[in-house]
Amino acid sequence: MWKRTVIAAIVFGFAGATAFVAGPEHEGENNDLTSEIEKFEPIVVLELFTSQGCSSCPAADALLNQIKQKSGETIFTLSYHVDYWNYIGWEDPFSSSEYAKKQQLYNQKFKYRSNYTPQMVINGKEHFVGSDAAKLYAGIAAYKKVPSMNKVDLAEIKREADHITFNYKVAGDIKNKKVKALLVVDERTTAVKKGENRNRTLVNSNIVVAERTKDLSTGQGTLKVAIPETIRPDDTVRLIVLIETYTYDITGAVKKRINV
Repeated sequence: MWKRTVIAAIVFGFAGATAFVAGPEHEGENNDLTSEIEKFEPIVVLELFTSQGCSSCPAADALLNQIKQKSGETIFTLSYHVDYWNYIGWEDPFSSSEYAKKQQLYNQKFKYRSNYTPQMVINGKEHFVGSDAAKLYAGIAAYKKVPSMNKVDLAEIKREADHITFNYKVAGDIKNKKVKALLVVDERTTAVKKGENRNRTLVNSNIVVAERTKDLSTGQGTLKVAIPETIRPDDTVRLIVLIETYTYDITGAVKKRINV
């Protein structure tokens, strides 16, 4: 069973327990299907909200890893570890309150009354229980048929002291959009000692450990992302850059392996 949080700080005050699904059929919103707008290769961005303290999450983590192993350059798998299950007894080393807030913003958008784990979000447009393989594969198949509204190119990716800098260039309509840079650890194995998953060894993949967002006023620029202490010298790390609207629809993406 998936788990809904009951912590007051992240339970929302509006009614309605039914998930709002804004799938590919809603691509017409924000004039996305206007003939004048250039379209690019489809992308599929999977954002899993998970926790090592949640007994329902390992199945979703494994499913995400399965997709990662099969995915090409147009599928992006991201694992956001939330912090609201830490109180059970195990503090997830990758957890962040910022990711719980990010999840809250999605659920406000979806008119869903609370955060839950594991939760999968596709292209910022629809959500479902993250361990539901049938819905996940159906969603991937659907979005692989939908052209993206932006294309992103990266250049001059450099490490400077404790941060990564890079140049970006965005093709397509950038009105009311943001560029978001993520540092993602390829995989970690953790022996969990306490909590609901005690005595289990968990494998987490594509773990988001840093995030930086900037409004798009022009189609090109430079962005800097701090390298967190979470990253180890032997980690495989990728820079993933997303383009998203102010309402959190993801309209473009690119990924590059980097040296940190």
